[in-house]
This record gives sequence, C-alpha cells and structure tokens, in this order.
Amino acid sequence: MQIKLTAAEKKQLWIFLAVAFGMPIVMGILMGISFYRGNDVSVFPNAQMYYPAAGVMLAYILTRKKEEKLPMKFYVSFIILTGIMTVTAIISMILPEIPFVMIIQYIIIIGSLLLWIPFLMDKKEVRRNYGLSLGDGQKRRPWLYVLLFLVLYFLRIFLSYVIAGQPGEFLKLFQNSYVWINMMALPINFFLVFTAFFGEEYGWRGFLQPMLQKRFGKRAGVLLLGIMWGFWHLPINMFYYSPDTWLQSVVSQLLTCTGLAIFFGYAQMKTRNIWVPVIMHYLNNNLIAVVAGSADVISGQVIAWGDVLILLVLIAVLFAPFIFSKAYGKEAPQEQKITEEYTEL
Repeated sequence: MQIKLTAAEKKQLWIFLAVAFGMPIVMGILMGISFYRGNDVSVFPNAQMYYPAAGVMLAYILTRKKEEKLPMKFYVSFIILTGIMTVTAIISMILPEIPFVMIIQYIIIIGSLLLWIPFLMDKKEVRRNYGLSLGDGQKRRPWLYVLLFLVLYFLRIFLSYVIAGQPGEFLKLFQNSYVWINMMALPINFFLVFTAFFGEEYGWRGFLQPMLQKRFGKRAGVLLLGIMWGFWHLPINMFYYSPDTWLQSVVSQLLTCTGLAIFFGYAQMKTRNIWVPVIMHYLNNNLIAVVAGSADVISGQVIAWGDVLILLVLIAVLFAPFIFSKAYGKEAPQEQKITEEYTEL
C-alpha cells in the first residue's frame, strides 16, 4: 500500500535529507582533505552518527504548529551536542597534533550522561508522541528481538569461520577472558555512549523508514532505506574503514546496511520501539571490537572481493529472509509521523 506524502511531510523530509545527507557531504570533503594530509580522521565518523537525529529534530522544530508540543529540552540539547561534535571534527583537521580521538570520546560520554537530564525533564506524553518513550505498559517483548539479533550476530561469525575452514577458532573466542569481561561491560557502557547510536536510529528507523514505507510500501521502503543508509557511509568507507580497498568497502557497506535495515526494520515494526534498533546498532558496532580484541580493526581494513561474496551469502541467509515476514505484509504501513505510540522497554 502506497500513500502520497502530505505537503508538511515533504517539507520535513527535505529538511531531514539536507541535514542527514548534506552534512556528511560537506564534512566528508573536509575528512578527505584531512586524510590526504596524513591526519587521524576518526573524529569525523563519530560526529557523522549524530546528523540523522539532528535532521529529524530540526525538521519537526521548523515545521511545528503553534499548539504542537515537542520534547524541546532534549531536542535542543541533542542539537547542541551535534554542533560540538561537528566543531571538534573541524578543529581536529586544523590542529592534528592534539589527541582529539580521546577528546571526542569524553565529549560523547559527558554528553550522553548529561542528555539523560533533559530527556527525563520532557513530559512522558510528549516523549511518547515523538517516539522517545521508555515504556507504556504494553508487552511486546522487545528484549526477545535484541536476543535474536545477538544469536544472528554470533551465527554470522561462526559461519564465517566455517567458510574459512576454521570452526575451532569460534570456540576460542569464548576462552578469552577479555571477551567475557567486555561483553559484561556492554550494558553499562550503553548509557555512556547512547547518543551516537540514537543519533542514527532516530533518523533511519524513527523517521525515514516510516516515511519511505508510507510512500513506497513496506518492503520497497525498507530496501530503499538500506541503500540510502549504505551510501551515507561513503566518506567513512573511503577515508576511514578501508582507504586502500574503498570500492569493496562501499559494496560491503551496501550489503550490510540493506541486511540490517531489513532486520532492524522488522524489530522496529514488531515492537514499535526506537530503543530496540538503537541497542542493536550499539551491539553491532561494539561487538566488533570485543570479538576482535581491539577497536583498531575497524579502520584501515583491506577487503578482498572474496570477502564481499561471503558477506553477500551470510546476509542473504541470516537477515534477508525477514523481508518475507508478516511484519512486511500488505497491511497499512506505519504512519510517517513519529507521533504514533511506541512500546517502551
């Protein structure tokens, strides 16, 4: 079922796109310049994670009616934090000798801790109206979907080792005390860095997914979102993830984002809870460092086309089948506006 967007929704969409995609283009150019100067560009990907949510917030602020109440305390605080992250990224290009890698982590931690205050200060009903609520008493079992994602995540790692002919290496992961200690720390760490992952998911799953599904249908909408989300990473692929094999990185990113968009979208529609994909996104990014034993594996990757083919198979087997679930059926798609009620954790 496809429904045309209203004039207000079109305006909101254009504002969102201008921020969520316009900022990565501008900052991506600066990131490229900094990269070719030989500077550390790791601050830029961190800042980019905030642009989608900031785009949503600005879209609602700039198009709201006089009588419409927004969670302004949280919105304004988040936009300010996004500005600080952006300025820090620019300064890191000008003053490369300063250790901005550490500074940006402190900004994220302090910002995340402080933002819980305006978040809780906004009225519960207003938060619920804009997809921010933490619970309304309905039982949709959101944690089951998080656990399902963890099962699929580790199954993906196991199958990777099987394909490589090293299934025993998977078991060795769990013999490492470092892995267990860091896995147990993940729930606590989430509250210290949640703004970065909320920054993406409030834009992708909270705003753009229901918008695209309303216009193009549930399946086509989420597939289009996956492609857009993948290309959104372009400057990060080129100058951070895999500068030497950036084309393979871009294709891998498109496959990964499309697969995750299907599953994250499935979980979002089943739970009507933005915090479920936020947590999944957090786990997806942080478990990489936990399993590998270091966060250094994220940057400077060398990706072979054979690796891309294996990724395609794993995505097709583990995540793509959810596109055929009942959640993506022909019933009326989600309304675009986040003012639907969302089940809380």
